[in-house]
This record gives sequence, structure tokens and C-alpha cells, in this order.
Amino acid sequence: MVTSEIAPADARDTGPRPGSPLWGYFTAVIVLGFAALIAGQVRLGVGELADAARTPLFWMLAVLVVLGELRPVMVTSSTLVGGTPASAMFTFAVLMHYGLPTAALMQAVAVVVSGGLRRRAWHRVMFNIGQVTLACTAAAVAFAAFGIHPRPEAPWTPDGMDIPALALAAFAYFVVRASLVCSAVALHERKPILRVVKASIGPQALVYGALLGLAPLVAVVMSHSSALVPLFVAPLAAVHFTATLSLRRDHQATHDGLTGLPNRKMLILHTMEALAEARENEHVGLLLLDLDRFKEVNDTLGHPVGDRLLQLVAHRLSHSVRPGDMVARLGGDEFAVLLPSIRDAHAAKEVASRLRVALTQPVRLEGMTFDLDASIGIALFPDHAPDFELLLQRSDVAMYLAKEHRTGVEFYAADKDRNSPERLSLLGDLRMAIESGDLDLHYQPKVRLSDGTVEGVEALLRWWHPLRGPVSPVEFIPLAEQSYLMREITQYVIRKALAQAGRWWQAGIGVPISVNVSARDLIDSNLPEQLEVGLREFGLPVDAIRLEITERVLMTDQAYIADTINTLAEMGVHLSLDDFGTGYSSLVRLQRLPVSEVKIDASFVRRMAESDDDEQIVRSIVDLVGSLGLRAVAEGVESLEIAAILREMGCPAGQGRWLAKPMSAAETAVWLRSRLSPAFVARADDQARLAPH
Repeated sequence: MVTSEIAPADARDTGPRPGSPLWGYFTAVIVLGFAALIAGQVRLGVGELADAARTPLFWMLAVLVVLGELRPVMVTSSTLVGGTPASAMFTFAVLMHYGLPTAALMQAVAVVVSGGLRRRAWHRVMFNIGQVTLACTAAAVAFAAFGIHPRPEAPWTPDGMDIPALALAAFAYFVVRASLVCSAVALHERKPILRVVKASIGPQALVYGALLGLAPLVAVVMSHSSALVPLFVAPLAAVHFTATLSLRRDHQATHDGLTGLPNRKMLILHTMEALAEARENEHVGLLLLDLDRFKEVNDTLGHPVGDRLLQLVAHRLSHSVRPGDMVARLGGDEFAVLLPSIRDAHAAKEVASRLRVALTQPVRLEGMTFDLDASIGIALFPDHAPDFELLLQRSDVAMYLAKEHRTGVEFYAADKDRNSPERLSLLGDLRMAIESGDLDLHYQPKVRLSDGTVEGVEALLRWWHPLRGPVSPVEFIPLAEQSYLMREITQYVIRKALAQAGRWWQAGIGVPISVNVSARDLIDSNLPEQLEVGLREFGLPVDAIRLEITERVLMTDQAYIADTINTLAEMGVHLSLDDFGTGYSSLVRLQRLPVSEVKIDASFVRRMAESDDDEQIVRSIVDLVGSLGLRAVAEGVESLEIAAILREMGCPAGQGRWLAKPMSAAETAVWLRSRLSPAFVARADDQARLAPH
């Protein structure tokens, strides 16, 4: 079970900082409200109030006011609006029948009872007493303007001629109460007062109109038969029931069913409001948060436990943000946090850091304790994006940067955005280059270090853009890997390499060509069939093609690639593990993968002449690969010194610009013919015999 956590109190129960605008506002409302309440009680006198308290009607109304305060009418799930106390109907009726002092006293008692049962902070209780007393006072002033001064000893009963007085008093009550509450919400959540009023005026006016409209009928019934007053609970219950159904539909449409957090729809609405109301020197922040290792929990402990974990995460996030910020669940283990008003990037990062700290507290599920972590991406308006869609997209880019770099929190950076307009344009050009056959292959030989014998060539993709000129594979290959084009590029390269191998083998140059493929290509069950068809079409033996896979394949769930790899092995296709040493390889997985060759990453090989550590790493890899019965190939052989070191440590083969640079197909053919000539082969045999063993 999930460990129990004491839920932090409602953020509104946190007392305002002394000296802050909210503190000053609360103090003013409380002082004015209590002054009006005390003045009313002094005017009324204890005797008159005691006489009224002897009647059953007085206590009946007191109970109804308390119950109404405990059951507010909710018509929207918006946190800005809140509920409308049903007690307003009976309080307004008491105001008309008994006058201001009695109505204000009953309402104050109801607020105290409600606050005590709900464990609200004292400053909220005091403020609510103050604001409702001032609202009653405003209504009493409106009645006084028409010469209406009800008292317990002289109750007033309205009739049809009093509609203007009733309308003005109800309007004054609503305006004062709504204005005081909206101002408090705006100050607390640091939102513009107009935004709060705009969000609340419609729903609040609707409910207050219904409640205050029924109040004169309650006052009329009170003057004729107090026993009939409880009957008004029925229409009040109907209003409450209708509002509850409306709230439920509204909540379902705008909130996540599992966590109760706002969903994407509400996030969009609130973000658009925040963007529209942002001031000149103000930022709006959007944080995108994705849990790390959540899939492990889901797969290991099951979806019910995963759901409880998401609920716990939602609880922690929603109680770690500032007042006025919004936490939303977008789906799965992805959450968004809207910062409607943020000072600068530093403040946004502070919020993100606080969220990560809250999540990293140990979690206990099903008797197991483990740590959570999250990657957070941040995008700011107007610095990074002008609208919601771009904010969401760019915070998503930043989040994946945080995952990739393992930094936890990252801001959007245009130069790292693989989805920028320039890159999207490049992606479109790349698609057209594939369709028109404008991508070319260069070939870099792989050479035996002992005698210089050619062991094969590696096909390297090259692209000459008509406007940009040469485009580096470092720029367009990662772009293709994140799109649908990678599969098409692999098919294109394999076919082009097989076609070139066919021409060379017919010309007597029988060297194998190595082609790079990704883990995604190995998942594709069509890869063996494509190779088989291509080999048959160009009349090639299976030795004419080799596949190079990156070390990331070892980190892939091999259940997904096992069928493809087994089929390739049965065909006799040789597999080579590329860029070895840069990942997190498991020796067990390396043994299980049917590779015949391991290529040591160039980053280690190039530094061997200057770094003893790198030389030791390469030596260890060569020994490891040899002990597993595999063949080692060193990439990045850029000098005679590096070649000599590799030859001394027993590395069989190498690849690099000192041995042979990447060349076009025509240049490679000339180079290969010179290396495969009888004279060269004879010299190589002599060098091999003379080489120390």
C-alpha cells in the first residue's frame, strides 16, 4: 500500500506574510467587518436579541444558516470561483425579517462552525466573518434608503411594491461580497483582479440570483407560518443537485479521472488566459515533467500500483507549486506545470528544482521502497514561444534534452531543437533527396594492421544539398532517426551499397561492404528479406554485405530484435558492433549477440598517443574482445604512432584517415585495385612473415 502522507493544508490556510498586500487587505476587511458586527450588536441590545432567541423560528433559521454554510453550491470546478454558500438565502431572509445585527450574528456563528469543522485557518474564518458582515451591512444600507429598518421586535414583510428595494439590497449584497472575495483571491494567487472577476462573475451571479431571489419568499412565509420555512430546503436541494450534476460534467471534461488534476483542455484555457494577461516585463512559464523509471514500476508491480504511484505524484506536485500555479496531467506519466506569472528564468528553475525535490522523497509501494526522479523541460513566454502550442512543443524539447543529458532540468534552446523550422525544412529536403536518389555513398577501407591487407570497406552516407552545400551526417542522421525517414534511408543505403558491390565483384574486386543499421532497423522484420532479395538481384554471395550496429542495441530489449538477428545469422550475414566503449555494455548481452567483430570507438583510439588511460582502455577492449573469440577493429587511426601502438597490442585491424580516407566509389575502386594487385599482395606477405609475433 502507499505510505500515508499527511496532506498539507490548503494553500489558502497559510497565513499571509505580515506587511504583504494580502496581509494588509485581510486586516482591513477583518477590522471593518468586526467593527460593523460589534456596532450592530450594541445597537440591538441584549434584551431584544434574547427575546428573539426564545422563539422556535430564530433557532430554526440559525440551524438553516449553519447547514447552508456547510453545503455550498458548486457550479464550476474552477479554483478561482469556488462555491457559493447556500446560507446566503436564509441570511438575506433573516436580514429582512430581524434586521442587520441578527443576520450578521447568525452568519458569523455559521462561519465559525463551518471553519471549525473544516479545520480552516483562523485568518480565513475571521476574513469570512468580516466580508459577509460587510455584505449584510451594504444590503441593510440599501433597505434603509427605502426607509426599511427591520428589528426583532418589528419584523418586516416584503410585498410586491418592495421589488426595487429588494433588487437594490440583493445587488449590494452580491457586489460587496463578490468584490471582497475576488480581491482576496487575486492577491493570494497573484492574478489580475479582472481575470478573477471574469472567471467568477457569471457562475456566482447565477447562483446568488437564485438564492437571493428565493429569500423574500422565505421572509413572507416566516411572517405567516414559521412551520413552513423548512419546506424551502426542497428547492434549495434541487438547486444544489442541479449544480452538482453541472459540476460533475464540468469536472469530467476538464480534469483527469485518475489524479483529479486539470487535463490538457483546462491547461490550454488557463495558458491562453495567462498569455493574454501577461504584462510587459512578466513571463509565463510552462514546465513539462516526465517521470524516470515509471515504466519499470508499471511492468514490475502492475498497473494498479502504477496508478497509485501517479496519484501520489499528483499529490506531491500540486502541493509543491506556488499559489496560482497549475499542475495538469497530460497522460501517462507526463505532467505539466503552468506558471502564469514568473519573474525570470531563475525563478522558473527554482520552481522546477522544488518539484524534483518533492518527487525524490522515497516512496513505499507493495512493501518496496524506491526513489522517484523526473526530467523537467522549461519554456518561457515570450522568450521561447508566443503561444501555447509552441510553449508545449518547446518545453517537450527541453524535457528530452534533460533526459538525454541527465541534468534533471533544462531550458529550451533553439540550437538544440531538432524540431526547429530550419530542421523541419531540412527534413523535407532530405525526403526529396531520397526519392530523387541525390544521396551518395563514400567508402572508407578497413585494413589489416600487420600487413595493410584490405578486409573490407564501410559505406558512409554523403549529401550535397543544392543550396546548403555539403550537409554533415551528424546534422541529418539524428534528424532522420527521430522521424519516419530512417527506415527509408537504411533501405536506400543497403540497395545502393549492394548495387556498388555487384559492380565491384563483377570487376574482380571482391571486398565486402559494411552498412550501418540502427536498433529500429533490426526491429523491422523486413530487413532480412530486403537483403536476401538484393543479394539475389545483384548476384552476390552473402559475404558481400556486412551490417554494423551501434552499442545502443545492447541496451535495447533484445526480445524485440531477436527474430531479426537470428534470421540474419541463419542467412550468414556478419554483424559488427560499432562505437564500442561509449555505452553501457553488458558482457552477458555481448556474448548473446551473434556479432563477429567489435569496432573500438575512435574517441579512445585518437587519444592513445597522449593519454595512458585511453591506451589502457583500448588495450583492455582488445584483450576482452579477443577472449570472447571476436575480432577487434580500431576506428580513428590517424597517425603512424597510433597504428604502431595498436599493432603492438595485438589489434588485428584498423580504420582511419591515416590508413585511408573516405572516397567516392570511383576513387575507392582505383585504391582497391592497387591494393589487390599481385605486387602489393606479395609485399604484404613478406611484411607479414617479417613482422614480430
